Amino acid sequence: MSDDPEEGMLGWDESVFRDESVFEIDWLPETFKHRETQMETLKYALRPAVRGSRPLNVIARGPPGTGKTTATQILFDELTAQTDVQAVRVNCQVESTRYAVFSRLFAEIFEYEPPSSGISFKKLFSQITDRLVERDQVLVVALDDVNYLFYENEASDTLYSLLRAHEAHSGARIGVICVSSDLDLDVIDALDTRVQSVFRPEEVYFNKYGQAEIVDILDERVDRGFHDGAVGPQVLDRVAVLTEEQGGDLRVGIDLLRRAGMNAEMRASRTVEREDVEEAYDKSKYVHLSRRLRELSDSEAALVEVIADHDGKRAGDIYDVFHGATDLGYTRYSEIINKLDQLGIIDAEYTNVDGRGRSRELTLNYDADAVLDRL
Repeated sequence: MSDDPEEGMLGWDESVFRDESVFEIDWLPETFKHRETQMETLKYALRPAVRGSRPLNVIARGPPGTGKTTATQILFDELTAQTDVQAVRVNCQVESTRYAVFSRLFAEIFEYEPPSSGISFKKLFSQITDRLVERDQVLVVALDDVNYLFYENEASDTLYSLLRAHEAHSGARIGVICVSSDLDLDVIDALDTRVQSVFRPEEVYFNKYGQAEIVDILDERVDRGFHDGAVGPQVLDRVAVLTEEQGGDLRVGIDLLRRAGMNAEMRASRTVEREDVEEAYDKSKYVHLSRRLRELSDSEAALVEVIADHDGKRAGDIYDVFHGATDLGYTRYSEIINKLDQLGIIDAEYTNVDGRGRSRELTLNYDADAVLDRL
């Protein structure tokens, strides 16, 4: 046996990773496991589009990190590769207004961005429908994280325009997939009655992954992403346990594997150990919080920072600090509170105040230091 303490350690130009891109959130697996039923329902809804008819509309619901976006992207890739159907996924966290959604559709259909100003929604809408009719093309739109449209009170107008397109322009054929991770949001009930009457979607539920399913899914990423032997079964099992503790959100497990691998490299180790996983978990468990905070506007982030510094205070007291920092009025302040509450970043509970009626008490749903570190 060698007495060299550096034997078995990584060189400066070596890595435990075979392909680190495998641990990107948008990496698509070769085999999409444990979602056969959901995929069949989605294919059933989209099948009319392949025949040149309007597809069935769909609501795909489920907790975060349960494969909704991946399922949509896999099917859209197949559609665009094998048919003439135009399939567009819109990230509603980023495109959170009707105009922004249709601007994204325009960019995908015409393959260039629409003018940043000077074009009305009516003209933007008509150019899109004109091109679809001209090409005799069916359009399928996935409104990913559609709950963000509801938070901005834009959902009904957006869906109304999409679903009534054939009335505005004869021959336009558009189907919609609404993808939501907000289990408290009843998409149908939250829509205007004018939209409910034409939406009538198929519903697909993506249930939380169990621990054995998490191991099975993450094992493929380990095989593709790490060198042989870098992650043992016990380490993978521990990653799965911690992922299940975070609601079975696969994004936590994927991020945890990547960070644990980086920790092993910091030790110049060729193998990922449990200690690397435990150290990484302090950051990976907040992966969904980091994602939500990144998508906030400056004023929304400013309010989160004020609440973190004044956790548990009444809404009126926090408004005084927020107004001083942003000069925004109470109406916009109240709208932001509602959005942060719906996102699960804060809890806005009504409490009775002696002699003053009812007031909302604002508290963070996460550790204040963790929030401030990620703003």
